[in-house]
Amino acid sequence: MDFQIPKEITDYLDVLDDFIEKEIKPLEQQDDNIRFFDHRREHARTDWDNQGLPRHDWEELLSEMRKRADAAGHLRYALPKEYGGQDGTNLGMAVIREHLAAKGLGLHNDLQNESSIVGNFPTVLMFRDFGTEEQKAKYLEGSLTGQVRVAFGLTEPDHGSDATWMETRAVPETRDGVDGYLINGMKMWNTGVHVATHDFVFARTSGDDGSAVGITCFIVPMDAPGVEIEEYLWTFNMPTDHPRIAFKNVWVPAADNLGGIDHGLQLAQHFVHENRIRQAASGVGAAQYCVNESVQYAKDRKPFGKPLAANQAIQFPLVELHTDCELIRTLVYKTAWQMDQMSKQDVARHLSDKVSMCNYRANRMVCQAADTAMQVHGGIGYSRHKPFEHIYRHHRRYRITEGAEEIQIRKVGGHLFGYTGKGGGERSKAAAE
Repeated sequence: MDFQIPKEITDYLDVLDDFIEKEIKPLEQQDDNIRFFDHRREHARTDWDNQGLPRHDWEELLSEMRKRADAAGHLRYALPKEYGGQDGTNLGMAVIREHLAAKGLGLHNDLQNESSIVGNFPTVLMFRDFGTEEQKAKYLEGSLTGQVRVAFGLTEPDHGSDATWMETRAVPETRDGVDGYLINGMKMWNTGVHVATHDFVFARTSGDDGSAVGITCFIVPMDAPGVEIEEYLWTFNMPTDHPRIAFKNVWVPAADNLGGIDHGLQLAQHFVHENRIRQAASGVGAAQYCVNESVQYAKDRKPFGKPLAANQAIQFPLVELHTDCELIRTLVYKTAWQMDQMSKQDVARHLSDKVSMCNYRANRMVCQAADTAMQVHGGIGYSRHKPFEHIYRHHRRYRITEGAEEIQIRKVGGHLFGYTGKGGGERSKAAAE
């Protein structure tokens, strides 16, 4: 069994490192842009007097980073070559995400808003895999250039993991001879709508609560009458772009759906495994960064006349974390490689539990690593002059989002105890995915 990372991936890491040093680090340093990454980061990024939204200069910096990364051929790495990408594999993305996160906080791979020189473009592939030819022509290129930005409205105030129980409804209504749907409901944590041109709004169009069939994904323009942003939720990790939105008698043409009427839920599940494995890889990288920084600090710090590292009370927690990084990294790489050998459908059937193992254990580990790093560093570790609090705040949310860790553990339990897929019907099919 060959555990070596393919040479084309390790070589590409060197290319990315060179790009960061030549293009991204200078941009990070000019015009006091370092304020977005040093102890001032949360304040510099957040417009506290404008609902806690990201400041324009912060988002403009991220936009410039993406332009440079795209011009260099890195931003679209994971996309198919037909869209300017490199047909990046799941293994490649896992290795890259870990590598970038292990470098620490910076413009090359920001934690707060998941921005990176190597991007993730789920909406592009959603339009490719589920869109009509008209939709592809209308949305694809704009999604790549940033002219089209699509948010994702699935979660509701009273429904998160139980998405098949959503209360948002869409009923048929014809206007001016055009068949359409009238949407009424609420969405929560509808990330990115402050700059979005459109929103994927999931609504029940038929069927009973709990059924995976009968949910439709509508492409709703953000300026459509009846779309009302009620509140931006302030979070542990600021700035915020997570609103609660009301859809009050919002009418859209029936043709403005993605994936077909009653069959939209598959969109929400289409890239869940790719997202979870990449998230896990980032967690491993950030955890390793915390360990490495703590080890170096423990060597340099000399309380009572001897290195802090001489104390086993310091050594042992870091050894445990370092070991966990090694173990979870190996499982992440193995699982990502296996995903590359299968179709999405087979991944859902045969690897879903492994992806969940990677995800919840990595998310849990990086939070522990950041907390341990604070403890090892003492007072300065607790301060914002070190990035550990930022790492903790960012990764703590992943124990809830992308499927709460309880959902992930339940997934593993379903495979382990043979519950997955039992009972037949669409509900069990949805659970299996």
